Amino acid sequence: MEQIVFLDRATIAPQIQVRRPDFEHLWQEYEHTAENQALERLRDATVVINNKVPLRRKTLEKLPSLRLIAMAATGYDCVDRAACEELGITLSNIRGYAVNTVPEHAFALILALRRNLLAYRQDVQRGEWVKADQFCFFHHRIHDLAGSNLVIIGEGSIGQSVAALGRAFGMHVMFAAHKGSTSLGPLYTPWEQALALADVISIHCPLTPATEWMIGMDEFRAMKRRPILVNTARGRIVVEEDLATALRDGLIAGAGFDVVSVEPPPLDHTMMRLLELPNFILTPHTAWASDEAQQTLADQMIDNIENFVRGKPSNVVV
Repeated sequence: MEQIVFLDRATIAPQIQVRRPDFEHLWQEYEHTAENQALERLRDATVVINNKVPLRRKTLEKLPSLRLIAMAATGYDCVDRAACEELGITLSNIRGYAVNTVPEHAFALILALRRNLLAYRQDVQRGEWVKADQFCFFHHRIHDLAGSNLVIIGEGSIGQSVAALGRAFGMHVMFAAHKGSTSLGPLYTPWEQALALADVISIHCPLTPATEWMIGMDEFRAMKRRPILVNTARGRIVVEEDLATALRDGLIAGAGFDVVSVEPPPLDHTMMRLLELPNFILTPHTAWASDEAQQTLADQMIDNIENFVRGKPSNVVV
């Protein structure tokens, strides 16, 4: 009988239904699991459902019964992929569920920053409109999306959906070539050229050794048009101290982030100290989390488990 352990059920909203697989099994779920609790909770597990709990080699090597890690997410950087391959543990993930929710969240950030909504809202709260001697005032610049250059980093399904929304707004869409790449297809704009031309940059690539800390001070200085930078991917793609400098020195016009290198961030974290700025928006890693997207995720996660047990594994990473 399969023994299924869900390590972090609280990472899916309580209103989302997680159905039980249609085969005989034992089910154990925990709201949260710390890394040092994982081994004890998984000792007899054959299947683990995991979102963000680190599962490293030292843990996986002590779990001889484990056959499947079913991620409740697309990203799997918290799991030691090489160890899974060596130990014969199948790793599956979720795909295609966020093609509406993440692009819509990205554009909510883009629109708010391009039109300086936070700054104007703060002005209204402070009474600036009441004191104005005409029907409106112009304390902050406002820019249309139509005619502007949208650079997308990451050409997967989410990046493609962002591109479709950008085109609907009349933006000129470019996909940035991979940093350091010399072989370019017709889809891509060279990395340095894309940074120089961008009015808006939206990040949708996975976190890998090649993308970790990919955007730092050299890249900010190359952004000639002072774009806004939006990151709904992973926090460690952008050097956060350099982002703070870029914002304060006016190298970019604004930034909207849904991700941080440490989640949740402590109060003294660099990104938390930027919240005083009217051209910075930080949301708590919720771009993926519309009810519709979460239900699709939960259903696909159980599909992956059922398919694995039937001998026809789906969405296999390892």
